[in-house]
Amino acid sequence: MRLCARCATSIAAAPSVAKLRPCITVVAPSAAPPSPPPSLRRSQRATTAPATPPPTPCPSSQQHLGLPSRLQALSSPPTHDAALSFQHRDSPRRGLIGVLAPADRASAIRSTAPTMRCASGGWGVIAAGLLSILVGAAVADPDLTSKHEKGRCAIRGHCGKQGFFGSELPCSDNGLAETPEAEARKKLVGICGDAWADTDVCCNEEQLEALESNFKRVTPIINACPACKENFFNMFCTFTCSPDQSLFINVTDTFLKDEKTNKYLVTELDHLVSDSYGSGFFDSCKDVKFGATGGKAMDFIGGGAKNYTQFLDFLGEKKFLGSPFQMNFPRPSEDEFPKMTPMDKKFHPCNSTDEKYKCACLDCEGSCASLPEVTEVKQCYVGLLPCLSFAVIIVYSVFLALLCIAVAGHVAYMKHSQSKNERLRLLQDLEPSDDEDEGDIVHNVGMLDRPTKHYFINTWCDRMFSRLGYVCARFPVITISTTVLVVGLMSLGWIRFQVETDPVRLWVAPNSAAAQEKNFFDEQFGPFFRAEQVFLVNDTGTTHGPVLSYEILDWWFGVEDRIRRLKSLDNGVTLDQICFKPIGDDCVVQSITGYFQNDFANVKPKGWEKYLLGCTDNPSSCLPSFQQPLDPHLLFGGVNESILDAQAIIVTWVVNNHPEGTTEIKRAMDWENSMRDQMLVIQQEAHDRGLRLSFNTEVSLEQELNKTTNTDAKIVVISYIIMFLYASLALGSTTLTVRSLLRNPANAFVQSKFMLGIVGILIVLMSVSASVGLFSAAGIKVTLIIAEVIPFLVLAVGVDNIFLIVHEFERVNISHPEGTIPERVARALGRMGPSILLSATTETTAFALGCAVGMPAVRNFAAYAAGAVFINAILQVTMFVAVLALNQQRVESNRADCFPCVKVRRADSSYLNGGMGHGAGEEGGLQKFIRKTYAPAILGKKAKVGIIAVFFGIFTFGVALFPKVELGLDQRIAIPSDSYLIPFFNDLYDYFDAGPPVYFVTKELNVTAREPQKELCGRFSTCRQYGLANVLDAERKRPEVSYLSGSAANWLDDFLFWLNPENVACCVENDKPCFADRNPPWNTTLSGMPEGEEFISWLEKWIEAPTTADCPLGGAAGYSNALVIDEKRLTIPASHFRTSHTPLRSQEDFIAAYAAARRIANEIGKEVDTEVFPYSKFYIFFDQYTSIVRLAGALIGSALAATLLVTTILLGSIQTALVVTLVVGMTVSAIIGSMAVLGVSLNAVSLVNLIICVGISVEFTAHIARAFTFPSRVTMERAPRHRFRGRDARAWTAMVNVASSVISGIMITKILGVFVLAFTRSKIFEIYYFRVWTALVVWASTHSLILLPVLLSLFGGKGYVDPESDGGLEQDLRNRQYPALLGDDEDWDSD
Repeated sequence: MRLCARCATSIAAAPSVAKLRPCITVVAPSAAPPSPPPSLRRSQRATTAPATPPPTPCPSSQQHLGLPSRLQALSSPPTHDAALSFQHRDSPRRGLIGVLAPADRASAIRSTAPTMRCASGGWGVIAAGLLSILVGAAVADPDLTSKHEKGRCAIRGHCGKQGFFGSELPCSDNGLAETPEAEARKKLVGICGDAWADTDVCCNEEQLEALESNFKRVTPIINACPACKENFFNMFCTFTCSPDQSLFINVTDTFLKDEKTNKYLVTELDHLVSDSYGSGFFDSCKDVKFGATGGKAMDFIGGGAKNYTQFLDFLGEKKFLGSPFQMNFPRPSEDEFPKMTPMDKKFHPCNSTDEKYKCACLDCEGSCASLPEVTEVKQCYVGLLPCLSFAVIIVYSVFLALLCIAVAGHVAYMKHSQSKNERLRLLQDLEPSDDEDEGDIVHNVGMLDRPTKHYFINTWCDRMFSRLGYVCARFPVITISTTVLVVGLMSLGWIRFQVETDPVRLWVAPNSAAAQEKNFFDEQFGPFFRAEQVFLVNDTGTTHGPVLSYEILDWWFGVEDRIRRLKSLDNGVTLDQICFKPIGDDCVVQSITGYFQNDFANVKPKGWEKYLLGCTDNPSSCLPSFQQPLDPHLLFGGVNESILDAQAIIVTWVVNNHPEGTTEIKRAMDWENSMRDQMLVIQQEAHDRGLRLSFNTEVSLEQELNKTTNTDAKIVVISYIIMFLYASLALGSTTLTVRSLLRNPANAFVQSKFMLGIVGILIVLMSVSASVGLFSAAGIKVTLIIAEVIPFLVLAVGVDNIFLIVHEFERVNISHPEGTIPERVARALGRMGPSILLSATTETTAFALGCAVGMPAVRNFAAYAAGAVFINAILQVTMFVAVLALNQQRVESNRADCFPCVKVRRADSSYLNGGMGHGAGEEGGLQKFIRKTYAPAILGKKAKVGIIAVFFGIFTFGVALFPKVELGLDQRIAIPSDSYLIPFFNDLYDYFDAGPPVYFVTKELNVTAREPQKELCGRFSTCRQYGLANVLDAERKRPEVSYLSGSAANWLDDFLFWLNPENVACCVENDKPCFADRNPPWNTTLSGMPEGEEFISWLEKWIEAPTTADCPLGGAAGYSNALVIDEKRLTIPASHFRTSHTPLRSQEDFIAAYAAARRIANEIGKEVDTEVFPYSKFYIFFDQYTSIVRLAGALIGSALAATLLVTTILLGSIQTALVVTLVVGMTVSAIIGSMAVLGVSLNAVSLVNLIICVGISVEFTAHIARAFTFPSRVTMERAPRHRFRGRDARAWTAMVNVASSVISGIMITKILGVFVLAFTRSKIFEIYYFRVWTALVVWASTHSLILLPVLLSLFGGKGYVDPESDGGLEQDLRNRQYPALLGDDEDWDSD
């Protein structure tokens, strides 16, 4: 705050302060004038200098310091510390106590300052008043200080003013010190202490009255620290009254006031202060906190000085509305100041051992106990590599070296063995025996190791699925009708269908600590404010420039006026009806316009820059209409040297929040929608002026997220259409060959399978509908993840199984054309049913494990996905099989696909070849490539070594990249890439130089008792060293660990200091301080402080006391919603202590800040006898990251364990199950490594995807593993002669039998589904689905088609007889010329 000149003059001159009218005005700062040399000089003027023109008079108004706790904390608590240090980088001397300005700018100020704002008393009074302490003297000899000796004065008494509006100046008096009168002595001892009881003095009674008045005004600022207060009083008492004044004061310039009386006014002097006292004085005050704002007292009494020389210079600088004369503080020197001795009285350090002067830890760093170092586990590094990465690379290197050694040894041994055998043969010279040809009796050596045992579970499954297939194919209409009816009944649950969009209920478990803490905070203190925020940035040109100009301010004042007058379209709601109003009827709008009282008429074309600089230096001097200081950090971004070169201005409208579903919240949202539309228009206006405007309203994020969902719904539909087209074409391609199509095009109408494709897609939709209906009926809400992901998931899984069933049925049509359609369907389902059971069981189990997670988004997805996959599998083996039987009847009747009533007479007679038509048994090109080239190539010995080395290398680097996967979900990713919120979030990170607020909340603490008071307080000598306030302040001093930047606003400290009788304007009853006559008196040991019922009584008075300039400690503005008072139980059920985080620029910063706040609260909880927890608005969204890594590990590990268990049971071999589980695990590790490379962070969305990856990876591997365990006898007999036997032969058989189906039915279908996602507008789909699922398709297909057969050939378990291929099938196939599997012997043997 500042004083108008009239007020400053009065305080400096008048002994009585009752008549003063301190007024707040704005004074532009400037650098301090240089101090003159200390040489003595005499200035005698014959005439009085012209009077300074009077400044603009100040209207009266009331000022309140200290924002309501949550308003100040909207983005970060705007402290005086932050505000006043904003421009103090180069020079802290902006004015005495943060309010005085140089005289050379007075005229400019008067011409540019807007209407002054006044208060009923103000800190600005202290500005001129402190140095009025120095201004007393009696009429003395006109000579300057010519004598420097003990017992002699330098100045004494008042001599008058230098100008009508000037302040009283002291008289030059080099006379002897005098003994004061009894009344003056009593007053001196009462002000300065017993040390002045028996000494002569150089001051008179009128000076003592001014000294006492001004000490009363400075006391509320510094009385929290007794040492600082004592040193401050001691210095000015000594300066004013010391009998040895001339030893350390030297008058250097005077002004002749009156020739008749020969009075000389002192206009300049030197004041010698020792370095030890100066530094001790500064150190005792530099950390003292002030009031609810959390600012530093040094910003008020020292202009934000950083050392004691700056502090003293600030105190002595002559300035407009400040010191009436120049007081220099030169460094003591015998040469320059002979016979003078610097003032070197004993000072009291703030950490004094004397309890009388010891300051609390909050105000004195030296009094603080050192906090233990943070022992949280930090990531281990070896050089630049994380330890995990380094370890796995070393292990892989050792493995590779051993592998090379083993291969080299094997090669050497084989060469040696071969050479030895050749020598023995030459020596023996044996003739070939005719008996050697007897080996040809065995057609293939691989058959020597063919399985001979049955696995009872597989046989039982085969029999059950055969029976199921036969029944469904025998009664297709009944089957279809029944399944449709069941799905329809389950879909009735859609009646209770609800979509959960609240992020809090999505990402936080209802019983989690974060959710419970948020509910507690909202119930006790009310919902957090709604904020509408705008960034106006000048970055549209090639270089970024300042955003501020007179023309831009003119336009922006008009913009804010339009927002104030804006009415919502629906209900005509205005800002005034919904905004937050802490005082009176003025809305809180944090904007640069507030410095000018929202009136552009106060912006002068030639002086607005200087005025604005003064306001940002001292926000209390330029209060907006809502009477709260504006923190420049919240208003300007991209500041380099001065706010005038700021690249961005920030404006925030604060709106009241209310519980969800209330009328008030609907009115607020209605106005916000209209503001959004208005801002979109203003964006173009800004663009026309070469600027860029970004904005956000409280409803914007949810609306933009909904846009993402609507956009992605189109992607889902397109994906289904593409999948349908592919499925129809691919399913028909197996029976409709190019040769048959060219020979008779009419075959296409019969052999195509568009109807099967439609039914396959329909079954997927039915399974999703049934799952949603079932779980909606159970009260489980649908989330956006479910709506977006499950259709893709079920589509990918469902189409795969359809391909497998159709392909197997076509084989059976060729091998057993004589059977009836139900028999053929039964045989096909008996063969593929166990494979479908294996994949569906593992996928369902993997997804179902997610139901154990507390996070609703993951838990609900897991339930819906498991249900959809399970229902889809049931429909495939029932409804689809029935449709397949009907389709086969249509084919064998030569009826058209999609139009079964139409018979295609020109088509070939399909019934002659099992409904397959001519040429249908031809081997496809892909299958032939796998049989002749691919499978033999990867199963060669050298190839195996290379494949194992490469894939374990991929696994190693995947695991090595685990530590590089970041945590978090940037909200910019969750909205469409063309959303207007993207620039806003970018600007928020780039230009907003304040951190979010954080509250440390106490629950059910009886603060009316003394011990709990000691646990919470921080500014009293008996406060616990590791109590709440002291721990928070100590943590603030290590922001790199704590992420805290602001001092905590402590309601208990301010309440108890409000009771201090020295704060004469605070607690007053019957015209005197409340605790003036208390016994024991108010003191810093807490002795005698109120307890119990008395505590509650005084507390209720304090919480209603206004925060004024005379008493900034009142609780109404700063703490009205910071505590809950229980009058009946005489306790405090809840209270919070507000501070702020450092600016948080990334997801990593937010996560670390949340973890640090948790740690700090836990440490405080150990000392405070109650529960303490931290709360900030963003914590609820980052709570998941405290456990997401462990959760991901547990879920993936559980899914892999379930895979191992299910495959062991269904395949009958733990060795094969281990191989399958290993391949799935390696696939998932490669995907996680890819996440690090592709910039995909770990969060709830990617965790869901990782669970999906486990399930789909099993699907890639399950069919090959089962074909290996239960090999086809016919195919195995035709393995390349003398090359494969045992596991190699079974691996080759598995690849020939199902690899083509895996490629066409699994890999390609997923590629098509994922490919569509590349065209989404949603960044979250592009990053978390397209990238992850692309990695899934690549790694799952390569691991299953390359690595899996190699590992099975080396480490696979035993095989079993396939029930479907047992018996005399070979002869039957030969008789029916089954070329697809057998072909000519010559062709197969040619391999």
